[in-house]
Amino acid sequence: MTTRREAREEAFKILFEDEMNEGGAVEHQHEFINELITGVKEHKLEIDKKIESFLVNWTLQRISLVDKTILRIALYEIIYIESIPHAVSINEAVELAHKYGDEKSSKFINGILSNIVKEGDVGR
Repeated sequence: MTTRREAREEAFKILFEDEMNEGGAVEHQHEFINELITGVKEHKLEIDKKIESFLVNWTLQRISLVDKTILRIALYEIIYIESIPHAVSINEAVELAHKYGDEKSSKFINGILSNIVKEGDVGR
């Protein structure tokens, strides 16, 4: 049985690889993984615009692919999956950042996501 944490990590790996290889992510057996992958891909432009609107003296292109992928997954959850509390999505994103990002990733991701949630403009 795959936990949501494991599913998020697997979705992160698949989406990251998909970006590196410009497409070609495969269907996964776990429903939550598929929901994250499909949701991020379908709403990528909207999610990216939301991220960009909270960047200060920074552009989306300058964000590492690791951080960008983690932000996309978390923001998809925050905006589109009502059953997951925002704090859980943020905490899980920070954990992924600790594992896969650099030393500044977790603070950066926490800051962006926290500001988006505080602003209240998350579509719910």
